[in-house]
Amino acid sequence: MPRAFLVVMDSVGCGGAPDAADFFNDGRPDTGANTLAHIAQACASGRADQGRSGPLRIPNLDALGLGAAVRLASGEETPGLEMAPAGLWGAATEVSNGKDTPSGHWELAGVPVPWDWTCFPKQDPCFPPDLVDEVCRLAGTDGILGNRHASGTLIIEDEGEAHLKTGWPICYTSVDSVFQIAAHEQAFGLDRLLKLCSDLAPRLHAMKVGRVIARPFVGGPDAFERTANRRDFAIAPPSPTLCDWVRAAGRPVHAIGKIGDIFSMQGITDVVKGPDAELMEHLVDAAQTAGDGSLIMANFVEFDSVYGHRRDVSGYARALEWFDGQIPRVTERLREGDLLLFTADHGNDPTWFGTDHTRERVPVVAWGAGLCEVGQVGFVDVGASVAAHLGVPSHGPGRSFL
Repeated sequence: MPRAFLVVMDSVGCGGAPDAADFFNDGRPDTGANTLAHIAQACASGRADQGRSGPLRIPNLDALGLGAAVRLASGEETPGLEMAPAGLWGAATEVSNGKDTPSGHWELAGVPVPWDWTCFPKQDPCFPPDLVDEVCRLAGTDGILGNRHASGTLIIEDEGEAHLKTGWPICYTSVDSVFQIAAHEQAFGLDRLLKLCSDLAPRLHAMKVGRVIARPFVGGPDAFERTANRRDFAIAPPSPTLCDWVRAAGRPVHAIGKIGDIFSMQGITDVVKGPDAELMEHLVDAAQTAGDGSLIMANFVEFDSVYGHRRDVSGYARALEWFDGQIPRVTERLREGDLLLFTADHGNDPTWFGTDHTRERVPVVAWGAGLCEVGQVGFVDVGASVAAHLGVPSHGPGRSFL
């Protein structure tokens, strides 16, 4: 039986979303945002030369059709990404009313989000008093720190020392539907932080807040550093997803990265986590060892979390080039009949205003399906196509493009 590898390059969008004007960054619409095209243009013009130089070099993805997918999605120029496609290629459009991680992943897995997410107002303080009281009760503290929209790395710099002195958790949010809690792994305790987030999650989920995120960190003043022990407590998908379809057919679903958290472990057989370099080793190993008929679903988050939100164009380009260079290690271990599909869940244009995700179409490129232009498709069509490749029934609105 064939296997399927669905690899989500977190935030690697390709512009052109028809409703981008309805989504905002720093008070300005996302119209024109284009993660891949703008990185390629910055590289070609010498504006992304920190730790690298020259045009963006991602020949393995481009050979599948990545540059062509960007041009299809948005019409933007893609200097350095100009190869004739040799794989399956197209671009996907999202319908869920969000540009966040759960919306993108669930819809890629065949299930659009049927509700509007709750986001906290951009004011200081931003959380309602009764919610703050509940956090304090569960944490056993007299107060919280933060209580505002903030960057996760900056808020631990601003509040970390006070956190060590008071023991109060650092609570913050963003324009996404999230409630994030940062705490020191030793001083506050990692297990205590995870329990706090787990206990708080049902209340936030009832409010249609998508995720409660544990953000542990270590170190001391001027040297705080987040660890890889992040955990997302996500609201459950509203109906069975691709993962459930595959499991119902008696097949294993192996999750790499934060996939297990995003899907609340529904339909997931097992999960491995770590920084992206470790996740790549897990993906390479899965290509070698995963059983026939398996679904392997991976999320590589550092494009988004380390470079996109920080508007680091050079860093984002370096990450893309590193990732592309690893692809042959995966493909050389694949078997006849396997499908390796690369896509994304939203955009995060590092040249854009603000620091938040950007509303974009996403590329869809694949190894193992031959040369095939699929054109403009929906996110839901990705899940339906993976199901069709595996020979399992799909139960969502998507249609296979295979």
